Amino acid sequence: MNVLRIENIQAYYQSTLYGIARNVRAVDGVSLDLHADEIYGIAGESSCGKTTLIKVMFGAVEPPLTIVGGKVLYQLDGNHIDVTQADAETLRQLRWKQVSYILQGSMSLLNPVRKIRKTFWDFTKAHEPTIEPAKFEATTRGHLDRLGLPAEVLDSYPHQLSGGMKQRVAIALATIFQPKVILADEPTTALDVVVQRGVLQLLRRIQQETKNTLVIVTHDMGIHANIAHRVGIMYAGRLVEEGRVREIFGEPLHPYTRHLIQSLPAIGDKSERQGIPGAPPNLADPPPGCRFHPRCPYAKPICSIEAPQLTTIADGRRIACFLAAKENANVS
Repeated sequence: MNVLRIENIQAYYQSTLYGIARNVRAVDGVSLDLHADEIYGIAGESSCGKTTLIKVMFGAVEPPLTIVGGKVLYQLDGNHIDVTQADAETLRQLRWKQVSYILQGSMSLLNPVRKIRKTFWDFTKAHEPTIEPAKFEATTRGHLDRLGLPAEVLDSYPHQLSGGMKQRVAIALATIFQPKVILADEPTTALDVVVQRGVLQLLRRIQQETKNTLVIVTHDMGIHANIAHRVGIMYAGRLVEEGRVREIFGEPLHPYTRHLIQSLPAIGDKSERQGIPGAPPNLADPPPGCRFHPRCPYAKPICSIEAPQLTTIADGRRIACFLAAKENANVS
């Protein structure tokens, strides 16, 4: 069952400089479905549109970011909500209680002059104005206990907590209302590998216990390999490949995906890793045709003229590449 359907969403950063309009096509024609009770990974190098897509999913669209076209349709508790058309009150009811957002660098967003208890109180009170202090205390302590966090953190200031603990607190804050969808943008940024593992285990545990949908955005392909059920690969504002995690890592089809996989270190392999040649395109003036063709070793003349459509080649497997789609046409 789908909990979210994104249909050809186009989200641009629009500005005017010296009378000249400028559109940065951060998300340009992305379509995907999110299923109930799954972990969906969004991968791609920096500035490919991952964070912008997450903002659009959450309905956090403010100038200069503008929705140019498309739909973002949630199906939760029998209600159908298009966040691109929803009013402020509908979005307020949707956010945090139904859909939560763990922001990139969220552990740095905790108010440094307020104890963690006060942060939880302000957050809870904003969404449940009539809650009594005793109920708040019991609910908050119970939530922290379920997540394996000591209740003592409530009496701490952010600077008294480690980076990993602050990130766990941020996750606890975002999930206190047990939302149906959790959007996590680079939740392990600036954490060492041991702490990263603990944070990922916490996210996985929350997802398994509540059976919600977790969307995790990170450029770290190793994280997707360990936690995701399905992965979508983004390049220059577009989705270029999507599939189950075993398929993506076992048999990557798009040349860009292959480069991402090949960049991963392997135990015992001391060979030199090769980066992707060239540089990502300017999204204010992207190249015609396939946006990866200037860097692709397999590019054909058609690739610089026509943009490949995201084509389904098998159940749950989609690819936007003329060569890969042709080679796998017999699979569908």
